[in-house]
Amino acid sequence: MHVFLPVIDCGPFLVEELKRAGIAATEDAMTGLIHAPALPDLPWLAFARQTLPEATEVKEASINAWADHIITRIAGILPDAQPWRLHLWPAYGEGKAGLHRCDLIRTALNERLKKRRRALLRSLEESASAFSSETSLVQAVLTGPDAGFVSVSAAPQPSQLRSLISPFLGGDVPHAEDKAAPSRAFAKVIESELRLGQQIESGQTCVDLGASPGSWSYVAIQRGAYVTAIDRSPLRDDLMRNPRLSFQQADAFKFRPQQPVDWLICDIIAAPQRSLDLLLDWLRERQMRRFIVTLKFKGSDEYHLMDALKELAPPLCADFRLTRLCANKNEVTAFGVVA
Repeated sequence: MHVFLPVIDCGPFLVEELKRAGIAATEDAMTGLIHAPALPDLPWLAFARQTLPEATEVKEASINAWADHIITRIAGILPDAQPWRLHLWPAYGEGKAGLHRCDLIRTALNERLKKRRRALLRSLEESASAFSSETSLVQAVLTGPDAGFVSVSAAPQPSQLRSLISPFLGGDVPHAEDKAAPSRAFAKVIESELRLGQQIESGQTCVDLGASPGSWSYVAIQRGAYVTAIDRSPLRDDLMRNPRLSFQQADAFKFRPQQPVDWLICDIIAAPQRSLDLLLDWLRERQMRRFIVTLKFKGSDEYHLMDALKELAPPLCADFRLTRLCANKNEVTAFGVVA
């Protein structure tokens, strides 16, 4: 069985997304977790925050029993000399009791590893960076004090399924804060970069479509990149004066750069099909090397449009992601690296 942690309030949408992929999934009414007998052939689930492949149900009454169970699961599976990570979190209650119990389990686990398997303890790493081909991931989610699920993803599975398995605990990325940004929309760029494991860098070139009031251009300029901003309306005054920004009052859907750019960033307010077509056109024309593009929805009737993107975009990419970011509202963000 595979267990999915859905985006908050999106469990039914994830069930439907899996159904369209030919997988009969069910939502646990008590925990909100989604259970499915298989992973999708096209491993992009916009409404899954985190995936626990081959998860097994666990019922252990004590802290020590939980620690022993996890060690039993990883023994002989994780290579001693390769890095692995442990994600342990509660999916029950609203207070600190679940978090405290997870801390106690982790402490008990470390004590046992110190006595029995020092090599595994030495290779246990604390990181949220992108998975390497040698990184394994052990996940334990508590659905109650004495129940939960454990999933062991041995390398190279976390790297291979990076579109489904997040390096962040529970797939959650804290919102970035910057009061100097023109709007909170800048957080979508930061989160996309973190999930992708690449960021806009100094000296790179960016095209920002639908740029006004300028939050996405703001991030790129702060990094030292050169930005061509396209919109019908100008950006914030300080951005318009910045020497690394070139503003063009034009139709974002018709604009093309004279030569490929390092980043296409696009948070334009438009029907999702138009943004989807725009991204595919840029990908087919190889107009950019990396991209972050928001698909904005009204209601849920057009979520099925993403199925076409899952089929058409990945063959054009070296890395493709599609997810509702923590910073998204009724939006889904596509981001990745062009092949």
